[in-house]
Amino acid sequence: MPESHRRAAEIDTADETVRLEGVGFGYADAPGVLRNVDLILPRGSFHFLTGPSGAGKSSLLKLLTLAERPTSGRLHLFGEDVTHIPRSAVPAIRRRTGVVFQDFRLLDHLSAFDNVALPLRLARLKPEDYAADVEEMLNWVGLGARMADRPPALSGGEKQRLAIARAVVAHPGLILADEPTGSVDAAMGEKLLGLFQALNRLGTTVLIASHDETLAARSGARILRLDRGRLIGSGA
Repeated sequence: MPESHRRAAEIDTADETVRLEGVGFGYADAPGVLRNVDLILPRGSFHFLTGPSGAGKSSLLKLLTLAERPTSGRLHLFGEDVTHIPRSAVPAIRRRTGVVFQDFRLLDHLSAFDNVALPLRLARLKPEDYAADVEEMLNWVGLGARMADRPPALSGGEKQRLAIARAVVAHPGLILADEPTGSVDAAMGEKLLGLFQALNRLGTTVLIASHDETLAARSGARILRLDRGRLIGSGA
């Protein structure tokens, strides 16, 4: 793990990264996507979120990234009530969260280096201030020799590792991953899980939404299950 991420992981002292209190979410034509969800993710915890298609996993992740707002209940992130925060305050909260999307969302016209550096550029950091961190992160995910390559030249597993590097390069306190092993084979899935476990051991809170309950069981993480919008239980 890059030393710079190790230092950042030690800074965040919030006891709870996520708290949902009676959260409901839905649309006009689908009002019960999430129903009365209570959930706490302590700082430094590791959870898998499982459930069938349509259970509400992606909707829950959208709430945690503030892409959507609850229709009822309260949402707290990093100890702050963000249920009704103004749009102008959203970017500051989002910068504390790293997201690994199911479809990668890499920019094909940028190199692997520039894809990872993008969050730092958007934060208006100078290249001389972040270049070493980006290279360190690419080496950590095993892509040090591919940093000049663009995403179309990378395999599915390499794209996923690149997406993870981009999500964590800004040292977020919370990592959200949507089906991060869905497009790779079992061996690569285990390697990706190892990356998330390494981040978690250094204090980062990790929540992975996945259909792969076998991988979830092997991870040692706490397993949360959604069914028809309700959080129906958890296991060790």
